[in-house]
Amino acid sequence: MPLPARLNAIRTQVEAHARAAGLDFYETIFEVLSFEEINMVAAYGGFPNRYPHWRFGMEYEELSKGYAYGLQRIYEMVINNDPCYAYLLDSNADVDQKLVMAHVYAHCDFFKNNRFFEKTNRHMMDEMANHATRIRRYVEKAGYEEVEQFIDRCLSIEELVDPYLPERPARGPEGGEADEQPGEIATKKEYLRDYLNPRDVRERKEEAIKKRRAAARRFPPRPERDVMSFLMEHAPIEDWRRDVLAMIREESYYYAPQRQTKIMNEGWASFWHSRIMTTRALKDSEVIDYADHHSGTVSMSGGRLNPYKIGIELFRDIEERWNKGRYGKDYEECDDAGAKRTWDLKLGQGMRKIFEVRALYNDVNFIDEFLTEEFCRRHRFFTFAYDDESNNYVIKSREFEEIKRQLLFQLTNFGSPIVAIEDANFRNRGEILLVHRHEGIDLRMDWAKDTVANIHAIWSRPVSLWTVVGGRGTLIGFDGTGHSEKEMETPA
Repeated sequence: MPLPARLNAIRTQVEAHARAAGLDFYETIFEVLSFEEINMVAAYGGFPNRYPHWRFGMEYEELSKGYAYGLQRIYEMVINNDPCYAYLLDSNADVDQKLVMAHVYAHCDFFKNNRFFEKTNRHMMDEMANHATRIRRYVEKAGYEEVEQFIDRCLSIEELVDPYLPERPARGPEGGEADEQPGEIATKKEYLRDYLNPRDVRERKEEAIKKRRAAARRFPPRPERDVMSFLMEHAPIEDWRRDVLAMIREESYYYAPQRQTKIMNEGWASFWHSRIMTTRALKDSEVIDYADHHSGTVSMSGGRLNPYKIGIELFRDIEERWNKGRYGKDYEECDDAGAKRTWDLKLGQGMRKIFEVRALYNDVNFIDEFLTEEFCRRHRFFTFAYDDESNNYVIKSREFEEIKRQLLFQLTNFGSPIVAIEDANFRNRGEILLVHRHEGIDLRMDWAKDTVANIHAIWSRPVSLWTVVGGRGTLIGFDGTGHSEKEMETPA
């Protein structure tokens, strides 16, 4: 349905401003929805057509109640697709529609140009509809409850994928004939053999060959983080279940870059809607409403990480630093606080730098490289912890290293535990052994037990998970009849 003439005129104006600012995006199609319609689409993850499942209804109820009680309101949604699709709320004032359109065009620029989105399916709108059709056919054949229960199991492990898999080159075969030879330098003169091929070098090569041969006998030959792919390829399940698992996995990989770049993506969109609105698009009569709504978007409260706020301020900081030359050896080694405050080499490289950052980074290396101690002091960052005596959260530390460490920890693997299949023939009985990379925080035991039970339901053989609980190595198992738990120092 085409936009009303009034909104189409605004769209034309804002799109022209966005392109003039240097943003590069796919064609973007806007649709206007009521709050009920936009809540329905939001419950489906932004797509108008999804497979039948109870979680979408649950999410719709949550969104609807949040809107009814004034707790939340969806101003915009945009889908990574070619063309991009975006939704506008029909009750928004024109100034809000302008802001949303500017925000959307920046998101579309990010989707198109950030390297972590490079391998995503640009026709996911059609693919989601295809998934819905296939799953409905399986419902007709196997029954709704059977299909829904299996989808529940798949969704419980949808984050057990390798988010960096699309970035890696395809794996080649393990070893090969050339690898199996110690690689000695040939000579017919025996007295030269030890000289040309020192014993310690030969022994190291032979040991490496033994390790490769041992690894080749393992299944899988190396730890496998893409648990969904492993089950899809090797689990003894019916074809329709394998297809459902493949669809859930495909959707997980589609959403993975959005989880990897939440701070950057929202920060980039907020940076540009602010720049476009305040320098190009605002009328005098709209300034107060815009300021009110923009401030609400980027506000921060204690204990809540607002990606809009952190992202926009970091992009502004990068632009200023590269405009003024506040980086590099000379600046870092300057110990004159006054000189640093007035430091300005007038390089004018800020805009070029933020476009470069937009193209190459995700949240982890964005924070790791550009979050500085000066930035944290200026924005009064701190870490907090719960105090049992006061029954409240209190400031734990204002130390930069602690702030940065905790923030990076929250962002690594989207804040989810890193788990890989170490062995699919554990104890020589076709048992899967999962290993959790412990990063200082124990797993929730009820979630861990549910996970091994759900994987068992797909694998049809025992499943174990090694982790650390209370500082001790622990093996959590499920064999189909019940859970087990025992201490085990290492997973080997």
